[in-house]
Amino acid sequence: MTDTPGWASPSSSEPPRDGARPPADAPAAVPGPSAPPQATPGWNTRPAQPTWGGQTPGGRNPYGWSAVSSPRPGVIPLRPLAVGELLDGAVTTIRRYWRTALTLSLGIAVIDQAGAIASELLVSGRTGTSTQLLTLLARMPLMLLLNALATALLTVVVSRAVLGRSVTAGDAWRDARPRLLQLLGLTVLTTLMSSGALLLGFTPLLGYQAGGSGTPATEALLALVGLLTVPVAVWLLIRYSLAAPALMLEKQGVMTALSRSRRLVRGSWWRIFGIVVLSKVLSVIIGMVLLIPARFIGLVLGFGSVDRLSSGNQSVGMLVMTAVAGIIASALTTPFMAAVGVLVYIDQRIRREALDIELARAAGLPEQGGTGSGRQADQTPARR
Repeated sequence: MTDTPGWASPSSSEPPRDGARPPADAPAAVPGPSAPPQATPGWNTRPAQPTWGGQTPGGRNPYGWSAVSSPRPGVIPLRPLAVGELLDGAVTTIRRYWRTALTLSLGIAVIDQAGAIASELLVSGRTGTSTQLLTLLARMPLMLLLNALATALLTVVVSRAVLGRSVTAGDAWRDARPRLLQLLGLTVLTTLMSSGALLLGFTPLLGYQAGGSGTPATEALLALVGLLTVPVAVWLLIRYSLAAPALMLEKQGVMTALSRSRRLVRGSWWRIFGIVVLSKVLSVIIGMVLLIPARFIGLVLGFGSVDRLSSGNQSVGMLVMTAVAGIIASALTTPFMAAVGVLVYIDQRIRREALDIELARAAGLPEQGGTGSGRQADQTPARR
């Protein structure tokens, strides 16, 4: 039994279908590519619409597991998840495995804030109104590296948490290290795709303003053209948002991970977009709850003024106060966002590829009837 069984993707180029799920007594999958689940004769390939509680009128969940008796070896029940269950699973992961999750995220947050302070001190007071933009650009390489590192390590933690298994920080590092370089390349590539779309849209406006003889009407028109590329950038971000967990868990290449994300997101873009936006809003709220009091305390202690804060030129004392608040906020929000991303990936595979059956076997749970057709639960212990 491997530590991450069932993560291998179907080898067929045919996109997976939501309605097709294999019977529970099918042979257990082995590591490596496998054929996608096919519908059997007499099966509904389009499940009946569930009513309240995710139940069909016949009392069965259309995806096989009963909503009441769904197995839950770890932080989520092994069935298609509601949005609240996804968020609850992310919070439960942090709460249940807080030693590993917070140790990893705290170390990454300290390095990130140290880089932020260094960038502020390097750029501050030398660039006028563009100080904040140049500070962000100076931090970008370190942010991409730390983002890839956090995603790699926390993906391992969450994937084990789904099966109810703990993992130490050292174990997470040993599992993630072979994929780290590829994940960094994937992070850079997806960032360039989304930011490149924005740059392409706003380049005419920036070039026109650089000429110095523009009219307000023309600038407004070019700004509108630039704003039209924002939805494209967001669409690309969501389209490839599942590539990182696919790369880590399926252990395939960068381009294959991008293709997997595209297939898993297809038909669910708006749902995934809503989940990502909601999780981001929650993370921002947590950050602001910690950042605003820290800056207020800094002002009271005389570390700066409102004018200096608005101009982006902060004193060393205010930078330290902000960094401490940022470390605490990042230590909490980084594992939360990583967990949400992994759980969305798992949820999509449960909906499309019956991954819940493989995960139940991997967790050593008794197999359930997976067709929703009234089969009795198979009580044979899962093979190890």
